[in-house]
Amino acid sequence: MKSWRKVWREGLVPQLSTAGLRALADALAKDDPRIIQGATTSPPPISSVMDWPVEGTCVIGFCGWQGEGLETVGELEEFFARVCRDVDQWLGEPAACRYFLNWFDETPRDEMRRCLLEEVRLALSERFPVDLPSPQRIRAA
Repeated sequence: MKSWRKVWREGLVPQLSTAGLRALADALAKDDPRIIQGATTSPPPISSVMDWPVEGTCVIGFCGWQGEGLETVGELEEFFARVCRDVDQWLGEPAACRYFLNWFDETPRDEMRRCLLEEVRLALSERFPVDLPSPQRIRAA
């Protein structure tokens, strides 16, 4: 398994809410311009704008913004830092989160969206497995 996928599946997904993952899936499918690459937030997290509303964010921040109701640059920067710190601790490697973040930032947008949407859908399907009718119930109907 590629390193970015391991970080996504084992470090990030467990920390992201179902509401955040659903919002992310929708945004990736629609190529929402509020998902930005190469930065944590827009505006950037500098002290003079920490209380400003977020206009765009990376996928980690997007889950906090759209799934948790976080609104300001400061709130999203704090969420991002906590999630990345926890990834590193859970995976037992300093800066383990970089494998995912580097992949996310450096992968061409269309490829990133396609691959990550597949991963988000997988994560959601594991949280909500489809209960398919058994062959006996189909025949009886």
